[in-house]
Amino acid sequence: MSKENLFGKTLNELKDICSELKLPGFTAKQISEWLYKKEISTIDEMTNISKKNRELLSVGFQVGLIPSIKVDESTDGTKKYLFPAKGKNFIETAMIPDKDRKTICVSSQVGCKMGCLFCMTARQGFQNNLTAGEIVNQYRSIDEFQDISNIVYMGMGEPFDNLDEVLKSIEILTADWGYAMSPRRITVSTIGIIPAMKTFLENSEAHLAVSMHTPFDEERKALMPVESVYALKDVVNEIKSFDFGLQRRVSFEYIMFKGVNDTPAHVDELVKLLKGVRCRINLIRFHPIPDSTLVGSDDQTILKFKETLNDKGILTTIRASRGEDIFAACGLLSTKELVKSQEEDY
Repeated sequence: MSKENLFGKTLNELKDICSELKLPGFTAKQISEWLYKKEISTIDEMTNISKKNRELLSVGFQVGLIPSIKVDESTDGTKKYLFPAKGKNFIETAMIPDKDRKTICVSSQVGCKMGCLFCMTARQGFQNNLTAGEIVNQYRSIDEFQDISNIVYMGMGEPFDNLDEVLKSIEILTADWGYAMSPRRITVSTIGIIPAMKTFLENSEAHLAVSMHTPFDEERKALMPVESVYALKDVVNEIKSFDFGLQRRVSFEYIMFKGVNDTPAHVDELVKLLKGVRCRINLIRFHPIPDSTLVGSDDQTILKFKETLNDKGILTTIRASRGEDIFAACGLLSTKELVKSQEEDY
C-alpha cells in the first residue's frame, strides 16, 4: 500500500493527522519545522519526535520529496528542471538568475485545458492537477532553493484552474510554520478566470499577473478561447474594483506577435482599456513553437511599442528572453520527454 506524503501538508492538516494517530498536540508543529525549515528526506530524521511516534507515523506516511530527473542549463545561467508526474507525465520548472535575484517559475498542472494558440503546454491537453506538495516540491528540490528570491506561477498549466492547491502551496511558502517567504515575492499568472481570480485576491497577498496578449476581444478569442467565457474587459473591471493597496502589484503579460497585436491601434486600445488601473505591462518576445503560424515581432517594433505606451502613461517593460538554447518556451522540454517516453513504451 502506497504511503501518503507529509510534504505539502498545511499545519492544520498535520494537526488532523496527529489527532488521528493520537500523537501529542505539539507534534504537528515539530513535523512542520522538519518538513519546511530543515533539509530532511525521511521521517526517521525527525529526531525530536520519539522513536515510537516516528514509527507510528511511518506506517502510513513518508516525507515525499520528488527529485528532478533531468536538468538543462543555458549559457545565460537559466536552468530547466524536469520532474516526473503521475501517469508517466512530466512537468518543468525554470530557475532564472538575474544579478542579485534568482527566480523560480513553477508549474501548477500537468498539461493545460485552456487551449491558447501560442502555448506548447496546451498541445499536451490536460492530464492532472498538481498537489500543493508537488508545486512546492519544485521549489524545495532544485539545487538553488536556498537562494531563491522570487517565485512565479507561470509554468505549465493555469493556476486558477487548480486554485485550492495553489492557495495551499502559497500558504506553505508564506506561513511562519512554513518557509516564511513574503507574499510580495510571489506572483501568480492567470488567463483571467474571474471567479477564481476574485477568490485569490481575497485570500492571498501575492501579486497578480494577467495574460492579455491583445486588447481586442475577437483577436483574443482567436489566441485564447477563454475570452469567450471571461472577457478581458470584465477581467479588467474586476481588477479596477479591487483595492490592491500600495505594495501589491498587478501586471499584464503581452506576447508580441508580428502583424497580429503590435500596431498603434493596439497601443491606443490598451490605453483606453487600462485607464485608471495602476499596473505594468510586460512585453514578451515570442519563443517559436513547432508548426505554429505565429511569428514574433522584431526588436525595433517591440521597443517602439514599449516607448509609446510609456509616453501615454502606462508603465511598460520588455522581459528579457532567457534560456533560448534549452527549449525556452514553456512546455517544450516536457513535451520532448513525453514523446520520448511514449516512443520507448511503443
